[in-house]
Amino acid sequence: MHKENRSTPARFFGNLKVRLKLIVLHNLFFLVLTGAAYFSLIPLFEGQIQEAQQRELRLLEEASKKGLEARLLAEAIKTETSYDRALRRAKLTLFLVLGIIYILAVLALEAIIMPLYVYQPLRRLLDADNAAQAGDRARELIPEPAILRDEIGQIMRSRNAAISSLRHHEDELATALQRLEEQDRLVSLGILSASVAHELNTPLAVLNGSIEKLIETSRDPQTLDRLNRMQRVAQRLHRISESLVDFARTRKRYMEPTAIRPLIEEAWGLVAIDERAAGLEFRNLVSADDRVIGNSDRLVQVFVNLLRNAVNAIEAPFGQIEAASRHQNHLGSPGISITIDDNGAGIPPDVLPDIFEAFVTSRLDARGTGLGLTVAEGIITQHGGTIAASNRADGGARLEVWLPAAGGS
Repeated sequence: MHKENRSTPARFFGNLKVRLKLIVLHNLFFLVLTGAAYFSLIPLFEGQIQEAQQRELRLLEEASKKGLEARLLAEAIKTETSYDRALRRAKLTLFLVLGIIYILAVLALEAIIMPLYVYQPLRRLLDADNAAQAGDRARELIPEPAILRDEIGQIMRSRNAAISSLRHHEDELATALQRLEEQDRLVSLGILSASVAHELNTPLAVLNGSIEKLIETSRDPQTLDRLNRMQRVAQRLHRISESLVDFARTRKRYMEPTAIRPLIEEAWGLVAIDERAAGLEFRNLVSADDRVIGNSDRLVQVFVNLLRNAVNAIEAPFGQIEAASRHQNHLGSPGISITIDDNGAGIPPDVLPDIFEAFVTSRLDARGTGLGLTVAEGIITQHGGTIAASNRADGGARLEVWLPAAGGS
């Protein structure tokens, strides 16, 4: 096959930068223009001078016939000298005028026209391409006010449209991949949840049956009170086990308007059984009027996990846990944001991005199974809500749950 000769003058000129190309071209243009003007006007001027000289000579010849040779010879020499001087002056003047025009034109092109309409747009285009390659989305698009309506401007607009379309498709792909990863994670978690639930059901049934027999045989009021409390806890555990099975089947439970404050109170009552909760200060500042759409049993499970994480993260007797709520829209939908704050050590920065992943052992719920926050996130997601973790500016951790508000809340 024919190979292109890379040493040809055309190839060498083609490899030059745009500015050098334009400098060479407009210099050649002005040199050609100057040469053409000079060599067109000077011969014409010389011809006119020669015609004038010939007329003078004819007049001298006629005068010589009348006997005026000496004086006429002097006049002829003087006339010829003046013509030569005029010709040299004309050549010098034309050369200077063309040179000045050339210099002014080059200065105007290189100082104003080319930088403003060629070099600067090309530099802006290259800077935007460098930003796009570096992933700097804030600088990869050329601002519309900086784009002219010439051919370079058309290239800029076409490039902006291509980059915007590419980023849009990238974002859609990233969202789709995130959804697929979330679905895969929930499927894996669902299978695990179902296994855990089936393993729990048998001992819970035995425990519940034993408690019922003890209640039937006991007569002591204090013992009965403790047994009834144990039965409620066992029944709660059984409902949680059932919710794990429902989670594995991705089957929605019955949703209804539910007040948040009683759920928080119930969740804290279950967490307070743990001896680590003794001596901790708990404040429930959730408004009694705040209601969300959800399943109360599953939401209690969520808040039990969040409150247990807070208990595990702080030390008595100075530990404080606070639950609060506020109205907050999310993506245009009205909802309630519930926060669980503690004054513990906070969440390590290296753990925070993966805090809702299963079995992250250095996480807040590491003293348990490592599944609490993952299950909580799955439940909140099935409720159409969101859950997030962060560190508070004044110390401690914050877990925030957003749920769709019930009508009229």
